[in-house]
Amino acid sequence: MDFDFSEDQDMLRDSVRKWVDKGYDFERRKGIVKTGGYSQHAWQELADLGLTGLHVGEAQGGMAFGPTDAMVVMEELGRGLVLEPFAAVSLVATHLLKLSHAPTAGAWLEGIASGTERVVLAHQERAARYQLAHVETTARQVNGSWQLTGLKSLVPAGEHSGAFIVPARVNDLAREGANDPAAIALFIVSKGTPGLTVRGYPTQDGGCAADITLKNATAIELIAAGPAFAALEQAIDIGIAATCAEAVGVMDKLVAVTVDYMNTRKQFGVVISSFQALRHRIADVKMQLELGRSMSYFATLKLNDTAPARRRALAQAKLQLGLSMRFVGQQCIQLHGGIGVTDEYIASHYFKRLTVMEMSYGDTMHQLGEVSARKQDSAGVFA
Repeated sequence: MDFDFSEDQDMLRDSVRKWVDKGYDFERRKGIVKTGGYSQHAWQELADLGLTGLHVGEAQGGMAFGPTDAMVVMEELGRGLVLEPFAAVSLVATHLLKLSHAPTAGAWLEGIASGTERVVLAHQERAARYQLAHVETTARQVNGSWQLTGLKSLVPAGEHSGAFIVPARVNDLAREGANDPAAIALFIVSKGTPGLTVRGYPTQDGGCAADITLKNATAIELIAAGPAFAALEQAIDIGIAATCAEAVGVMDKLVAVTVDYMNTRKQFGVVISSFQALRHRIADVKMQLELGRSMSYFATLKLNDTAPARRRALAQAKLQLGLSMRFVGQQCIQLHGGIGVTDEYIASHYFKRLTVMEMSYGDTMHQLGEVSARKQDSAGVFA
């Protein structure tokens, strides 16, 4: 099997890397963190590169690229610790909007492609513990329009989004209470809608998120109950694959920063990279990085597979990336010593980002349970 990237994908990688190196350096990122973890100027620059419309169809002004192209972009954005919610908007939400037959979906896609609009998925609830089928937010029809009531947490860049895609349980269809996937539908709620409250806050990695409260907020149905849950699962898998690719970029850069530090830091009159024990540790770090990279490729290649195979593969990938992120992050910080945890040094920011990503779209323990639940009788050992 040929795992080489195409010439177009190499060009895409180079263009994103050049923007990250020249337009999104550490000093600019620190300034964005101080002003709330999001920059409209940086977002527009991504749009000008055509990236926000990466998965948007050509009819809506996008490029209609595939999963491998998204993986290439995410790796480079990870290397630069880009704070703007590219994956949440241009991959996850875009996928759901493309599946919708709502009359406003096309307009939102055009806005995403041009960089003027941001739509994000608001699916997490406090009691769900990463279980997608657990939805307490309710939807009911009043005089022919949908009204939603509930609370969603950790919505990426919620204060800077123009609309939210909200999974909600249609009460008339529910047969298993808050855990009935057949009763879940997907709705879009525009910012400024009466009954919608957005409370933003910073996250540990320098980005921003929000909690949204819905009290009889008017919404438009994107995908009806029934097919909605399968669409939601696929969108989450796209988010997992994007997170895995971004993690590879973050780890790759953190390892490079660590090796550079080891080649300059001296103890006992020699650089610490000459110490055999530390060379063994960085070899173990490199091994975990490559394990993570291979599973990121595996996740991306499985995105177009059948739902059972895709879900199992994405859980396996996120499990390995969770282990790799923790190991690489902790070892690289320890190899730096005290300077590794200072806010003025870039390594600590890579470590924080890895920590947040490990808990995104299901933490390592959750994914271990998912992998176990999807194992066949042979556990994959025998045919």
